[in-house]
Amino acid sequence: MSYQYPISYEWSTDEIIDIVRFFECIEKAYEGGIEKSELMNAYKSFKLVVPSKSEEKKICGEFEESSGYSSYRTIQKAKDGVEGEKIKMH
Repeated sequence: MSYQYPISYEWSTDEIIDIVRFFECIEKAYEGGIEKSELMNAYKSFKLVVPSKSEEKKICGEFEESSGYSSYRTIQKAKDGVEGEKIKMH
């Protein structure tokens, strides 16, 4: 991994942990797959820290720019998926 997670200094330690956990789940989706429930639980925690769509778009855009992994496409695939399914991105 040669990139950094987008982090705000305004977030608490617990909030930063939730953000990092979410991006780790996005990585798992691209690097082998992740259970839909695990990904969606991480996304729910992420949204508690980043409730605004514009801020989400900015943070996820920064992550995609540095990693090449699209949070948006991964979450869309998970939302369209069936419970118990493994989400795998290419």
